[in-house]
Amino acid sequence: MSKLNAIITGGSRGIGYGIAMALAREGRNVLITGRRPAAEVEAARAALAAQGVQAEYFAADVADSEDRKALLAFAKEKFGALHVLVNNAGIAPKVRADILEAGEESFDDLIATNLKGPYFLTQAVANWMVEQRGQSSDFRGTIVNVSSISATVASVNRGDYCLSKAGVAMATRLWAVRLAEYGVGVFEVRPGIIATDMTSGVKGKYDALIESGLLVEKRWGTPEDIGRVVAMLVRGDLSYAPGAVLTLDGGLGLERL
Repeated sequence: MSKLNAIITGGSRGIGYGIAMALAREGRNVLITGRRPAAEVEAARAALAAQGVQAEYFAADVADSEDRKALLAFAKEKFGALHVLVNNAGIAPKVRADILEAGEESFDDLIATNLKGPYFLTQAVANWMVEQRGQSSDFRGTIVNVSSISATVASVNRGDYCLSKAGVAMATRLWAVRLAEYGVGVFEVRPGIIATDMTSGVKGKYDALIESGLLVEKRWGTPEDIGRVVAMLVRGDLSYAPGAVLTLDGGLGLERL
């Protein structure tokens, strides 16, 4: 059987790379995207290819409609078929600001990259998957949206980020309903405090909070934790659960006395 093909946006580092590596280790061909030049990503791409799969990189900004079109054209050229989309690319606010004072520029940037981009990339991929389903009744697709506990946990100094992730949560539900009839499972993975370059600037803060009991499982989450869960979804191990949300937060959200 030929390998399944996957696109992982923001897949050259952090959570996205953890996901890409988990899929590659299970024999999936992977196309990772990001905004960096290809030369800066070559080591990551080569490590993925070393798992015995086809590993490609395409520089694209998911917030840009032309980049999204070019990405899909590249995927069709390199793979011919697509079975998996992982919407992982996202940005944090450049400056954290109280919602009483926050400006529109950061809001527009966050919504464009974290919500609008993946929403319309999903639309394009979904239409391709529907077409593939029409060609083969055995076709099964998987779309995974990587959001954040910030979809429901309020942070008043980064409201734009929280709103973007809450939007991703609803987008997951919408696409799950729309695509179920075509054999495409749509899921949301909601990470908590994960050790990546994006969170390196607040390491001291969260080290102290974790040590003082913020989490039930007293450690930072890792990209590998997220990768294992996405690989499980891609394998089809979670059945009868369209639109399911999997929260990986070390127990942060558990109510405790």
